[in-house]
Amino acid sequence: MSDWLIQEHINVFIEVMPALIYLLQNYKNLNQKKIFLDEPKILILNLIQDFISILRGVFYLCRMKILIIRFSSIGDIVLTSPVVRCLKKQIQAEIHYLTKKSFGSIVRSNPYIDKVFSFEKDIAEVINDLTSEQYDCVIDLHKNLRSFRVRQALGIKTYSFNKLNIEKWMMVNLKLNWLPNKHIVDRNLATVVPLNIVNDGAGLDYFIPEKDEVNISDIGREYDFSIPNSQYIAFVIGAAHATKRLPVEKIIDICNNIQLSVILLGGKDDFDNGELIASKSTGYALNLCGKLNLNQSASIVKQAHKVITHDTGLMHIAAAFRKNIISVWGNTIPEFGMYPYLPKTSQSDKSMNEVVEVKGLSCRPCSKIGYDKCPKSHFKCMQMIDIEAVAILANR
Repeated sequence: MSDWLIQEHINVFIEVMPALIYLLQNYKNLNQKKIFLDEPKILILNLIQDFISILRGVFYLCRMKILIIRFSSIGDIVLTSPVVRCLKKQIQAEIHYLTKKSFGSIVRSNPYIDKVFSFEKDIAEVINDLTSEQYDCVIDLHKNLRSFRVRQALGIKTYSFNKLNIEKWMMVNLKLNWLPNKHIVDRNLATVVPLNIVNDGAGLDYFIPEKDEVNISDIGREYDFSIPNSQYIAFVIGAAHATKRLPVEKIIDICNNIQLSVILLGGKDDFDNGELIASKSTGYALNLCGKLNLNQSASIVKQAHKVITHDTGLMHIAAAFRKNIISVWGNTIPEFGMYPYLPKTSQSDKSMNEVVEVKGLSCRPCSKIGYDKCPKSHFKCMQMIDIEAVAILANR
């Protein structure tokens, strides 16, 4: 609908508004006196319907179309979900999301996202499609060279995330803590403050397609695995880097001291370790590493009594489901701002977010991400983890 036509409809409606208000206010008296005839009544109803249609048209024409960029990885994408939700609910924006194809399943079921673009190797695969969308602005929550190329190609207003690279470098290399006491979710949301977005305090979102919901009873029957009262501990044994993972023998010790059944979760690379852990566990431990897709693993996490996890993507998915989380930290530290993020109503409940780490190590953190092996060869950050404390928290 063109602007002049919208204005004409509005002008007509404004002219008849006084009469319309009078008729509506005095409808009962006029109707009793047989003054209120069918024809003007239909006219009034039509005018009301027209005006509602006009308002809807104006709203549709004015709402923003926004592209959010976050290429990877699992946890980082989940941590952008409050930005997505707040933009959709607070300014009713049309939200598009750009990520790598391997992570598309994380966002495709999100009802607050209208369209997902993904690429396999290079953003050139989608640039033409993105350009044709004519976005009002870009929210860059990745901020690297690749996202810069997208922003340059689109040539529109951009709001970028502050990655705090200098502060992280200072913490890793000089052990000077210049990091703000602020979770990365709050820093993500600070990016969209210029759009009048505020934190709704509702925490993270994660949406599982119905086809990927796992029936725990079926799992028990399929693997001949006992899960009394369907209560179990989900133990996420995987992580992208070795220095974020507990040694296998430590995980075995924890499993042997947990009273409930344990379901081991991880990727295909964790399958062999999962088999070893399950075989050495004196209690009930089931290895599902590499047997489930991400959404199915998320379903296992969602239904768990508690979740033991390293600093990894499923930790953030557990937070999205408001689970009681026992997070075990190796070379990375919660001060980087990526600990489990809970809704404001749950943040005061410390039992929902138990952090287990070795404090006071002069070499920690040795990286903001992780390594394939300990740079110092002693791996004290994981070897010195209090296994008994982890088991006590799981049994509490």
